[in-house]
Amino acid sequence: MSRARAASDLIIAPIREEDLPAVLAIEAATFSAPWTEEMFRWELEQAGTGLAWVARRGERVVGYLFTWVVAGEFHINNIAVAPAYRGQGIADALLKTGLGEAVGRGARVALLEVRESNAPARALYARWRFAVAGRRKRYYSHPTEDALLMRCEDLPGALARHRRRGDP
Repeated sequence: MSRARAASDLIIAPIREEDLPAVLAIEAATFSAPWTEEMFRWELEQAGTGLAWVARRGERVVGYLFTWVVAGEFHINNIAVAPAYRGQGIADALLKTGLGEAVGRGARVALLEVRESNAPARALYARWRFAVAGRRKRYYSHPTEDALLMRCEDLPGALARHRRRGDP
């Protein structure tokens, strides 16, 4: 399926309580050390700071994004797409929504951590003008691996550039 097709029938919306089982299933299928239901619920309780969205095809949740906006910074805490839906622009659409909301709330920079070996995620973030800003040695487990700290210094500019290019 093409990216254009994926974007045309994709809905990005704030997460609902009833979305959690699907989010947990995607999390378990994606990460070797997945977040627990309690961790997701804690994120949802961070009113005013925490923001979370799901990507839907019809009623099916196919991806999610959990973030914080704190002191002018947008923190990407967790993002994933169901394995069968990867490579279709869904993570990009989630990021576009999150980054747009963050800019609207005054965020000027964005931060995240990613496994060094996660080339698809690193390429996605690079398209949004994230650059490696540091390293956390042995940050991840199962397997043990360094985290790359990535930072976008001009969030409004990156969002405007993405929109000008007509990216999803």
